[in-house]
Amino acid sequence: MSFQSLGLSDALLKAISKKGYETPSPIQEKAIPPVLEGRDVLASAQTGTGKTAGFTLPLLHYLSENPKAKFRPIRALILTPTRELAAQVYESVKDYSEFLNIKSAVIFGGVNQKPQVATLRRGVDVLVATPGRLLDLQNQNLLSIKRVEVFVLDEADRMLDMGFLRDIERVMNLMPDKRQNLMFSATFSKDIRKLANSILNNPVRVEATPENTTVEAISQKVFRVAKGKKTGLIIKLISEGNWKQVLVFTRTKHGANKLTKKMIAAGISAAAIHGNKSQGARTKALAGFKKGSVRVMVATDIAARGLDIPLLPHVVNFELPNISEDYVHRIGRTGRAGANGQAVSLVSADETSYLKGIEKLIGERIEVEIIEGFEPDPNASTEPVKQGQNRQPRNSRNSNKSGGHRNQRNRNNKNNSRRRNDRRN
Repeated sequence: MSFQSLGLSDALLKAISKKGYETPSPIQEKAIPPVLEGRDVLASAQTGTGKTAGFTLPLLHYLSENPKAKFRPIRALILTPTRELAAQVYESVKDYSEFLNIKSAVIFGGVNQKPQVATLRRGVDVLVATPGRLLDLQNQNLLSIKRVEVFVLDEADRMLDMGFLRDIERVMNLMPDKRQNLMFSATFSKDIRKLANSILNNPVRVEATPENTTVEAISQKVFRVAKGKKTGLIIKLISEGNWKQVLVFTRTKHGANKLTKKMIAAGISAAAIHGNKSQGARTKALAGFKKGSVRVMVATDIAARGLDIPLLPHVVNFELPNISEDYVHRIGRTGRAGANGQAVSLVSADETSYLKGIEKLIGERIEVEIIEGFEPDPNASTEPVKQGQNRQPRNSRNSNKSGGHRNQRNRNNKNNSRRRNDRRN
């Protein structure tokens, strides 16, 4: 099938050709026709399958074929969980609308809102946003989404993981009831299906790959190792393997910072990317990683979600995720566009149950290796590590034990709280 056969406009076909694409990916082939028909769509697609074009192209086709008021109210809203993903979706919208009379903008926290507000005042057809900044500007009466005709919820599963459900509900209440809804998610959990039922009307369901499967082009391996020897092992693997571009996952921001410092001390150029880093630092680190001046990127799950790094050869789980589906998201960073990739996991005794859960999810046993000098500790407990606050949703970060005074301050400073949370994400 060609892009021409999908019924897209000549201006869009010209933009697609300029980007060098000739044939649509499976998710594009399946999603674009029903979106063009005006149907609601529920799509299962991993990052890297071409899903962004799957909703961007038909959305732009609709807007350009149905022009409206000259003052350009926001007609399409694309909601994403992270700043990085918002920026990448926005770049796609800009690229594909190059030959159209369409204006777009992106808004997210962690940066000054004034330039974003100035852009919005000039009129915007397509807005890409993270929930916190969107609601913050709406509460200040600096934008309106009451004329939205097409709503896209991208990476819905990560939205729920990050505790954005309440914010999604607020956004839904600010838009007109009559609109087209498109929802993309890597997994279809019970919570995702429940959310879909509240947003979508008689949706067409499309899938790019079977649910929760791993990419065949990815070679997976587990190194059993003592917890205290993980740092030495990962430095050995990267140095002796001469790995040039490696994305490493840790569970916590502190762990990412600590590992990054040890990498640098060992002579390996590295940078950390997580929610406590400023937007400028995150952008600089990602740019350095893509161009090769940074050899190792150490990231947390939330920060890495949505990162588009072409032809990434190596992903390392320095610590296994306690949610099995996150393993699939992590290793899906590699093995893209037909290229081969390698996913390596360093597994200590206390992560044994996590490994079993992952193998059950993907339906296969992962090859295990032990390297001399980095053997696992035979006396270590196999009890899972305590997660503490690491995965706690945004909405519940203020626990009861903080005391009534803090809770009262939070109630009195809702807008400030939202800004702080959005900067984290």
